[in-house]
Amino acid sequence: MQGAGFLAIWSDVEAAQETDYLHWLTREHTAERLGVDGFMAVRVFKAIDDRINRFLIIYELDMPDALSGPSYLARLNAPTPWSQRIMPILQNFMRGGGRRRLSAGSGRGGYVAALPLATMLPDAGATAAGLVACDRIAAVHLLETDQAKTAIQTNEKSLRPKDRSFDGLLLVEGLDQEAIRQAFASCAAVLPAGVTAQALPLYTQVFALDRGG
Repeated sequence: MQGAGFLAIWSDVEAAQETDYLHWLTREHTAERLGVDGFMAVRVFKAIDDRINRFLIIYELDMPDALSGPSYLARLNAPTPWSQRIMPILQNFMRGGGRRRLSAGSGRGGYVAALPLATMLPDAGATAAGLVACDRIAAVHLLETDQAKTAIQTNEKSLRPKDRSFDGLLLVEGLDQEAIRQAFASCAAVLPAGVTAQALPLYTQVFALDRGG
């Protein structure tokens, strides 16, 4: 994962609207965002559960300050016509940005678990080391939300019915689904109450773009 900052966004779309959403995302929105000062790369993931159309977008930022910089705020306060059409249809929207607190491992996996945290992990280094030591795990990242930057009110935000956020995000990248589930089974203490490793939502990458194209 590049840079010291991040922005992570979840949203659901109706099946009938998925193609329009993906065209907007891959043909306009992500390229527009990578034109913002401090935005380095983006990865788009889709939930592997075919019963839902849930997407996860992760932007890699050079520094967390990009989230409150004039370049990004100018974009957020002047959404394109396509963005104005898409934003109101997004469901179960959740967004948070801030700093990359730590990473372990290297490279990128084709499958990820993205676990929002209500509070930051008390022994994050040991947790990351334990997860990345598991078979077929490529990398682990712990991301910490800057609530002040995330909560900045903009014209784009006003188009969405409701935004939620999170205090932190644990991102585990693996070579296959079962590897990620086995890793979390070995570190079950990090899972939310009532969530098992086998029931943990997983995502697979469907698109990626770097600032250079």
